[in-house]
This record gives sequence, C-alpha cells and structure tokens, in this order.
Amino acid sequence: MHVLVTGGTGHAGSYIIPELIAAGHQVTGLARSDASAATLSAQGATVRRGDLGDLDSLKAAAANADGVIHVAHRQDLLPSGGMDAVAAAELPIMLAYGEALEGTGKPLVAAGSIGSPGNLGRPATEEDPALPSGEEFKGTLRVRNVVERAVVGLSERGVRSSIVRLPLIAHSTTDSAGFLPGLIALARDRGFAGYPGDGMNVWNAVHIRDVARLFRLALEKGPAGRYWHAVQDGGVPFREIAEAIGSRLGLPATSIPADVLMLPGYFGMFTNLVTMDLPASSLITREALGWEPAEPGLFADLDNGNYFPEV
Repeated sequence: MHVLVTGGTGHAGSYIIPELIAAGHQVTGLARSDASAATLSAQGATVRRGDLGDLDSLKAAAANADGVIHVAHRQDLLPSGGMDAVAAAELPIMLAYGEALEGTGKPLVAAGSIGSPGNLGRPATEEDPALPSGEEFKGTLRVRNVVERAVVGLSERGVRSSIVRLPLIAHSTTDSAGFLPGLIALARDRGFAGYPGDGMNVWNAVHIRDVARLFRLALEKGPAGRYWHAVQDGGVPFREIAEAIGSRLGLPATSIPADVLMLPGYFGMFTNLVTMDLPASSLITREALGWEPAEPGLFADLDNGNYFPEV
C-alpha cells in the first residue's frame, strides 16, 4: 500500500513511518523544510514538499495514495492563535481529505485524544462519542471533538476513516516535548513533584512504538467510522506519576490543595489538564484489531535513560 503520512518527523510519525515500511508499505511523507525532508529520506520515505496550509496540494497527495495517516498539526499557528487555532485548522484539512478520498473506500487514520468529563462512572471506551461532550467544555478540547466527528463522519461518504485516540502521556526514549517531560521540568523548577488534591484522578499512557503499531493496524484492516484507543496503562493515579518523578529526582511529591490549585502557580499551562480524571479502556481495540501493547509501561520506561539522563 502507498501511504501518505503527515507529521512524519514528529514523535508519533517518526515511529509510524518505520513501522509501515517494515510491514512492506511504501510511504510518502509531507515535508515543509529541508531538514524535515532529510529526516524523512533517512527513514526510507519518499518526500513530498508542501505544508498543511496548501489544501489543494494536500488533496492531490491524498488522491495519489492508497491511504492516509494524519498526525501533523499547524504548529505555525501557535504564536498567534494558541492551541485553539491549531485544533481549528484541522477541520478544513480533514474535509479536504474527504474530497480527495470520497467514494474510494481508501483508509484515512487521524490522531485524536482521549478525554473524559470524569462523570462516566467507568473507563471511557471506543464506543463513547468524542469526549468531553458537554456544553461546559470550551476551547481546544471542544474543537478537537468537532474534528474527530468530522473524520468519523467521512465513513458515510465512502472513506474508510477512523480515529486513533492518544493518551496525554505517550512515552519513549525519544520523547522530548510531551506532557511527561513537561511534568519533569516543572518538578525540577519548583523543587518538588506536585499533584492536585489527593492525586487520585487518573491518567492513561502508552508507549509510542505501540501507537505506531496501532496506526498501521487501523490503516490495514480497521473498519470505517470507528474510534480506537491507544491505551496501555488505562488508569494511573496522578499522585503515583508525581511520586515516580519525585523519587527519580530526589524530590518530594507534594499535594497542591484545591483552593490554591487554580491560582497562578505550580502547574501553569497544565493546570486544567492535571485535574482531569481520564480512565480509559482499549479492550475493543485489542479484540477488533489484534493490537496488544508490547513495549515497556509508563513506570518502567521512566528509567530508559531519556527522561532523567543525569540521574
């Protein structure tokens, strides 16, 4: 299969491309810069110069492929519009893919996110709609929901479209800009590893190599109109994450009381996220696609030499 991959030089994409090539697929990667083009070539991909802002070029590239994996984002919009603008820019991109692939039955697999309003009373599953779904949720997460629903909705137009929902923590030996490095940097800066309240709200996590395998499986055999959960550790208490970080830095893990949590302080840009309760299951994904995480779990991977190189 000839596969167009966007975001091929990012954390997920840099694992997805080798996964596809090892499985016998041909890959074309979208590159904005000479550096990105060189990286894609080194991975074994054919380079197509262009960017996500050129929808006509993107449609042409998708039409010439047998399938598309989309894990890129309009990071150029961050300085002016923040994450809301980055997320909002994805919708016209997905609709462009829809025009290119309509009626072909070709696969489109796009990255989504696992989020829960915390009131399900159970782990979120692949059968739940895009979450959080309540009107009280605004901003980036709500825009992301619109994008996810648009992708899944392309199944009604003859596209074998699906969403791979990713946890907040996707770890690996090359993770340098994700939430986990961010939490570690905060602990170093503040002198302690903080957690909100009693820290019993849970997050989920996965190794990025297992994510790459799931994207390949969804591309190869995933039914249309489905959500898939890239979840390895389905419910890790945030307090345990803070304690694991603190123990490796030689710092205490400390509760930040609810009455001061929302004030400017410890968590900064992460404040809204760290309070979220995000239990999630991947049982349906495992049964439907035969996906089984094989890489180290979150706590084992903290000792891979990347996250605490001088410890």
